[in-house]
Amino acid sequence: MGRKKRVEPGKVNNNGDSLRICLLTYRGNPTCGGQGVYIKYLSRALCDLGHKVEVISGPPYPEPVENVTLHKLPGLDLYNPDHLFKPAKFSDLASPLNQLELVSMSLGGFPEPFTFGWRVFNRFRTRLPDYDIVHDNQCLSYGLLGLQHIGYPTVATIHHPITVDRNVEVNAAGSLFKKLKTLRWYSFLGMQKRVSRRIEPIITVSECSKKDISNDFKTSLKRFRVVPNGINDDYFYPLPRVKKEANSILVTNSADTPLKGLRFLLEAVRSIKNYREVKLTVIGQPKKSGAIEKLVGALKLNDVVTFTGRIEYEEFAGYYAKASMAVIPSLYEGFGMPAGEAMACGVPVISTTGGALPEVVGDSGILIPPGDAGALESAIIDLLDHPAKREKLGKAGLDRVRRSFTWRHAAQKTVDVYREAIDAYS
Repeated sequence: MGRKKRVEPGKVNNNGDSLRICLLTYRGNPTCGGQGVYIKYLSRALCDLGHKVEVISGPPYPEPVENVTLHKLPGLDLYNPDHLFKPAKFSDLASPLNQLELVSMSLGGFPEPFTFGWRVFNRFRTRLPDYDIVHDNQCLSYGLLGLQHIGYPTVATIHHPITVDRNVEVNAAGSLFKKLKTLRWYSFLGMQKRVSRRIEPIITVSECSKKDISNDFKTSLKRFRVVPNGINDDYFYPLPRVKKEANSILVTNSADTPLKGLRFLLEAVRSIKNYREVKLTVIGQPKKSGAIEKLVGALKLNDVVTFTGRIEYEEFAGYYAKASMAVIPSLYEGFGMPAGEAMACGVPVISTTGGALPEVVGDSGILIPPGDAGALESAIIDLLDHPAKREKLGKAGLDRVRRSFTWRHAAQKTVDVYREAIDAYS
């Protein structure tokens, strides 16, 4: 494949024994996004299969995982609220790479993937760590190509095409200045597209993501392997003894991001409120004076909508157990973790058909078109009026998760991709 063969630190292992795996993530804290969740539970599941796993992460760092070695790779961490948009120490700017990161961020870019990748490459070329496979988690930096050049079989996970996020945000921007600002922030996508065409195989989490990434990144479909995510049953599970709250809806996304479609659910609840009792609980907290907070006020929903603020993972199951149903109003999801988590709690699900959500929900929930408040309203009323249907869908969703969406299942399929990459390298 045109890669330089590694002479150190040793022979690649692909004989069916334990693999030495390096997982890369430029952001690793599971409370700050899906990347950290993916690394935490995949690394644990790989260890449970008997493999040796090490994680190299930029800040914010992952939580410790038993038997997983964490290597912290410091960066400027410019989104840290303790020193927002500036270095923690002036001496940090002694590094030219750190200077580049600060300048790029100051000009409206998002340089973390680029700079993390080069920090990883510098670490590898000076230490030559002993790994059979390197697995990148949606960084797709030029530094990955350097790892291949010095002899490391490398695969990457792309969860969904971030071009979708960019396009929705650009379309939602109200002025030309805001549109240009959004395009500038997403300028790292050019790098990711170029790198994706030189990494093989690429792991993605759904057939929908596979097709959309291939199309948007101009990357051959043959490069992709679909490995669905697992659902974490440590925190998402049924609590059958908890009493349901009548006419209650739960949604786990409070973001102002247009892609998440919360505005359409709020519009549906506003219409329902006109003729029957309804309650909406939103896990999280929207931006102060942001689009969602303003919309709740404009629709006069303050008496029926409750924002929980940030909650601990241990609290999720309790919130789901009280809900009559869960709604996923997203315009697009590369996998659909919120749907899977609700199903794992035995809660009936109403979901849009945006992106990969139908692949997760299957026939175990109600599917409606994205961006359609009227369809959301009809589906919610249907479930409120039919308790037996709610019970049936809740059981079907739980069975589907237990059958198809466990982290052990995801880890086994991921190892198959690793061995394929090692075979191609040998």
